[in-house]
Amino acid sequence: MKMTDLSQCLETVQVSSPKESFGSLRKEILEAIRDCLDGGRYILGEQVANFERDFASFVGVDFAIGVANGTDALRIALWAAVVGEDDAVLTVSQTAVATVAAIHLAGAHPVLVDIDPDTFTIDVNRVEDTLKHHAAWNIKAIIPVHLYGHPARLRDVTEIASRYNIAVIEDCAQAHGAEYERKRVGSFGLAGAFSFYPTKNLGALGDGGAIVTNDPDFAKKAKMLRQYGWERRYISKIAGMNSRLDEIQAAVLQVKLPRLEAANAARRQIADHYRSRLSLAGIANPREIGPAKHVYHQYVIRVQHRDQLREYLSSQGIETAISYPAPVHLQEGYRGLARIGYGGLGITERIVGEILSLPMYPELSLQNASRVVESIVEWAKAH
Repeated sequence: MKMTDLSQCLETVQVSSPKESFGSLRKEILEAIRDCLDGGRYILGEQVANFERDFASFVGVDFAIGVANGTDALRIALWAAVVGEDDAVLTVSQTAVATVAAIHLAGAHPVLVDIDPDTFTIDVNRVEDTLKHHAAWNIKAIIPVHLYGHPARLRDVTEIASRYNIAVIEDCAQAHGAEYERKRVGSFGLAGAFSFYPTKNLGALGDGGAIVTNDPDFAKKAKMLRQYGWERRYISKIAGMNSRLDEIQAAVLQVKLPRLEAANAARRQIADHYRSRLSLAGIANPREIGPAKHVYHQYVIRVQHRDQLREYLSSQGIETAISYPAPVHLQEGYRGLARIGYGGLGITERIVGEILSLPMYPELSLQNASRVVESIVEWAKAH
C-alpha cells in the first residue's frame, strides 16, 4: 500500500481495543466504583446481585452466578453437574487453554475432537463418533466452545447429548450476545460459562466470570461451590472453593452491559467491511453458518504464508495476533493429559499454521479497517 503521509504509515492499528476505548463510559465507571467504596461491602453484595439478575435476563435464563474468572466458571459448572474423578469431558483442542485446564482442575479427563474448518467450532460428527467408539471412557459432559464469537451447532450438540445422557456446558467466554436460532448462547445446555476478562466483548477491569442456567438445583449448588460449599455463613454443606465475583468488577460490568448489543453491532459492521473487500483478494474469511449470529470477538482469517503476511502488516503499523499458536494437545503442559477423540485432529493441526486475527474492536474506525484490507490486498498481489 502506498502511503503519502509518513505519519499515517507509522500510526498503529491495534489488534485489540485501546485503553482509551472506555471513552464516555469512564465517568460512569468511576462513579460506579465510588458507589462501591462508599457502600462498604466488597464481596457478594448488591452490585453482584444486580449484575447477576441483569445478566441472566440478557442471556435469557433464570439464574446467573458470578465467579472469579471464566476458568472457574467451567470448573464449578462441571462439579455442579457431578463431573469429576474418573469421568471424561469432550471438547476441542483449538481453544484457549482455559477450557481444557478447567476440565483437568475438575478432576476429569479431557477428550479432544476435531473442528469444523469454516466456523472453528466443534465437529458434531466427531462428537457422535467418539461417543459411539469410546463408551468405556465414561464421557459425562461436552463443552462446545463458541470460538471467536461464532456459536457451535447447538441444536445438534444438545440432541446428541440428550441421546447419550450427558450434560452440555457451553463455553461462552468469547461469545457474549451471540445467538443460535435467535436464542442467546448460554441458554441451550445445562449451563453456560462466561469470562469477563478485559478484552472480552463484555469485559471488566480485571478477572471475572459467570455461570448461567435455567436449573434451580444446579444454580443453588453452583452458588454453594463458589464459596466453600456454604449453605449458610461458615457452615459448609459440601466441599467447595473460593471463587467470587467482587463488587467493583460487578459494578463495572453493570455499566457496560447495556452497551453490549451496540458494541457487538459495531463489530459486525467492521466484519462486513473486512469480508466484502478481502474476498476479492482470495482470503478465507470467517463465515456465519446457518442460524448462527456471530459477534466477532476476533476476526480470524486463514491464509497460506501467514507469518510472512503478519510480518508485512507489522511493517505497515498494523498489529495482528494468532489465536491460538498451538492447539492444547500439542502443548507440553497438557500433551499427556488429553485423550484424542475418534478421527484425530487433522483439521485442528492444519489450520493452526494459517489463522491470523485482524484488528477487531468496536472503536475501530472503518478508515483503519480499510488500511488493514488495503495492506493485505497489496501483499496478496505480490504473492
